[in-house]
Amino acid sequence: MTQRSKIRTALRWLPGVIVFPALVVVILHYGSIEKFGELLRSARPEWLVPALAAQFATYGFAALSWHFVLQRAGEARPFRTLFRLGVAKLYTDQAVPTGGISGSVLVVKALERRGVPNHVAMAALLVGMVSFYGADVVAAAACLALLWLHDEASGALVALVTVFVLIEVAIPSSVLWAKVRAKGMVLPNWVKRLPGVEALFGAVAKAPNDLLRDPFLIGVTSACQLAIIGLDALTLWMTCFAIGVPIDLWVAFSAFAVGGIVAMIAPSPLGLGTFTAGTTGMLALLGMPMEAALSATVLLRGLTFWLPMLPGVWIAHHELNRL
Repeated sequence: MTQRSKIRTALRWLPGVIVFPALVVVILHYGSIEKFGELLRSARPEWLVPALAAQFATYGFAALSWHFVLQRAGEARPFRTLFRLGVAKLYTDQAVPTGGISGSVLVVKALERRGVPNHVAMAALLVGMVSFYGADVVAAAACLALLWLHDEASGALVALVTVFVLIEVAIPSSVLWAKVRAKGMVLPNWVKRLPGVEALFGAVAKAPNDLLRDPFLIGVTSACQLAIIGLDALTLWMTCFAIGVPIDLWVAFSAFAVGGIVAMIAPSPLGLGTFTAGTTGMLALLGMPMEAALSATVLLRGLTFWLPMLPGVWIAHHELNRL
C-alpha cells in the first residue's frame, strides 16, 4: 500500500471518529439534554439572546484567525467559507479533545481541497497552534492573578495551573522543534508505518518560516483566540443571570478558565464530564450555590455544544467525506 493510500484510508475513518463520540454522549448524557431544555424554558430570555450572540461571535473569531493567516500568505478565501469551517473546528476540538489540534487538521485539509497550497495550509496550522496555546497560557495566568487578588488562589489551584501551563508550552514547542529537525530527521520504521506521519513531517518542514516569525500575525491570531475564550466566559456570566443568580464577571472568567484547564489535563469525550466538574466546582468555591452552579454550567454547555452540535457534525462530516 502506498503512502497516499494509507493517508486516504486513515481519513476515511475520521468522519466516524468525529461523529461517534457525539452519538455516545447524546445517549449517555440524555439527562443533561433534558435539564438543558428545562433551563431554556425557565431562563430569562433577555439574557439568553446576548449569550447566543456571544457564541455566534466565537465562530466569527475562529474564521478571522484563519483569514489573517491566508491573507498574509496571499491565499485569501471567502469569509463565509472560513466561518463554516470555524463551526466545524470548534465542534471537532470538543468531540476529539486534543488541545485544538484535531479541529486545526480538519481546517487544513478543507483548505487544501479549496486550492490552498499544502505549505501555506501547514503554516496556517502552526500559526494557529502557537496562538491557541499562547492564548490559553495568558488566560490561565489571568485567572490565577484574579484569584490571587481576591485571596482565592489555593496551593492546589496554583499546582493545577502550573501543570496546565507546562503542557501548553510543551506541545507547540515539540511541534516547532520537529519543524526545525524535520528536514534532516530520519524517522524510525515504526513511525513511518503510521498513516500520514511521514507526509505530515514533510509538510511541516516545508511550511514557510516567515509567517511563524511575523509578530503582527501571531499577535492578531492570538487576539482572536483570546476573544473566543473571553466570549465563552461572558456566556457563562450571562447564563448565571439567566437563571436568576448573578455573579461578578471575574468569577465567571475564573470558573470557565479552571473548567478548561481541568478538561485539558484530564480529557474526556467532548469535555462534558471534566469541564462540567471543573467549572461547577470553581463556581461553588467562589460562593455560588452548588445547584445554581451546576445549572449555569449545563446551560453554558448547551449553548456552546448542544445547540451547534447538528451543524458542527454535518459540516465536519461533509468536509471529511469530500477529501
